Amino acid sequence: MTGDCDWLQVPPAALDEGARRAAAARQGELTKPPGSLGRLEGLAERLAAMQGRERPALEQVHIAVFAGDHGVVAEGISRFPQAVTAQMVANFARGGAAISVLARQLDASIEVVNLGTVAAVPDAGEVQQLGLGPGTANLAREPAMTAAQLERALNAGRQCAERARRNGAALFIGGEMGIGNTTAAAALACSILDLPPRQLAGPGTGLDAAGVRHKAEVLERALALHAGVRGDALGSLRCMGGFEIAALAGAYIAAAQIGLPVMVDGFISSSAALVATRLCPGAGEWFFYGHASAEPGHARLLEALEAEPLLDLGMRLGEGSGAAMAVPLLRLACELHRGMATFGEAGVAGEDG
Repeated sequence: MTGDCDWLQVPPAALDEGARRAAAARQGELTKPPGSLGRLEGLAERLAAMQGRERPALEQVHIAVFAGDHGVVAEGISRFPQAVTAQMVANFARGGAAISVLARQLDASIEVVNLGTVAAVPDAGEVQQLGLGPGTANLAREPAMTAAQLERALNAGRQCAERARRNGAALFIGGEMGIGNTTAAAALACSILDLPPRQLAGPGTGLDAAGVRHKAEVLERALALHAGVRGDALGSLRCMGGFEIAALAGAYIAAAQIGLPVMVDGFISSSAALVATRLCPGAGEWFFYGHASAEPGHARLLEALEAEPLLDLGMRLGEGSGAAMAVPLLRLACELHRGMATFGEAGVAGEDG
């Protein structure tokens, strides 16, 4: 790595503990029994610390969808051809994907970043074309990325987070698209956490039991090939990650550094969050986790991240969709915190009255 990634060493922004305490005090004065709103109370208090004000608000949300292909598809680990990645990028641009619909409903801004696909993107429209290469190399046979590709992907994510902040975003969501990326995410997490592939290999886009066993075998070969980076987050990302996973990790780190709250999506995004928390200790204080993915390995990642997801809807689509689904919950937590009357304002007797 060169000096272009020195920014990875910058610590995350400090949370405002005074604002957190003020928010907690307000929660104690609202017209309800203490703790009766459950986790919603803690969400408001966390956002207060992130925003540095007693009464946080969550208005502008920015979504960045990162796309990239994966050479490991050559090992037969996906039911879908790689052409689907580029086709879905075009679908994002046209507004036809699930995350596109969710962005409209949330009145969120959305950008699509194609870091490198095998096929050209038809009707690219507003898609940012970065061209890091025609997907990553086959991680089961060689390192997935060069050092230069990794740097560019990390910086692409950083730039997205910084743009979101400049444009007034109060929350950043990173989505991803890439045929084969559950294999890359599983390999990455196994390498960092030193876990056996059978604990993280899942069906992805719909593999049957035999397909999952084959995926685990491919992961075993990859981990043996790249044994030298076991436990090294940056090395594991270069050897076994993906362009879009690296961009997500860069975006998450940069968001924490500039004080922009993040809503992490599912399995793939959580593998990027794992990298981010290893490279930038304390970054996880800026992360919310939108949902528990139906991809089996996500539970192990959430455990490693000490994360408690907001929703559990059996989703495993990716794109940032599960994170987007959790935004209304976070907004409602803010509105309850801001809009409810205190006992004094309502003329209602409190615990001592």
